[in-house]
Amino acid sequence: MMLIAVYKTLKKEGMFLYVPNKGDFSAVPEPLMAQFGTPQLVMMLPIAKRKVLGGVDKQKLIAAMDDPGFYLQMPPKEENWLEAHLIEQGKAPGAAEG
Repeated sequence: MMLIAVYKTLKKEGMFLYVPNKGDFSAVPEPLMAQFGTPQLVMMLPIAKRKVLGGVDKQKLIAAMDDPGFYLQMPPKEENWLEAHLIEQGKAPGAAEG
């Protein structure tokens, strides 16, 4: 059974780093680790019985463990409710009122 270590960052909510071995960040580029900060272990995730893992396609995740050796999950894009409202009203976002 393959286990993947899942880490979160305290710098950006919803961002996760998946690595094939607990505590092994050797494949993660140094600039990325510097931006990610100190990884906080969230869980050890068995991938055998699941199709989707934390919103990530299982095959994509397995492939990423081989090359480049990690997977970075970015947080979902936050919806801009004001922009959506302006578009519904037929007004271009950022346009000056007048």
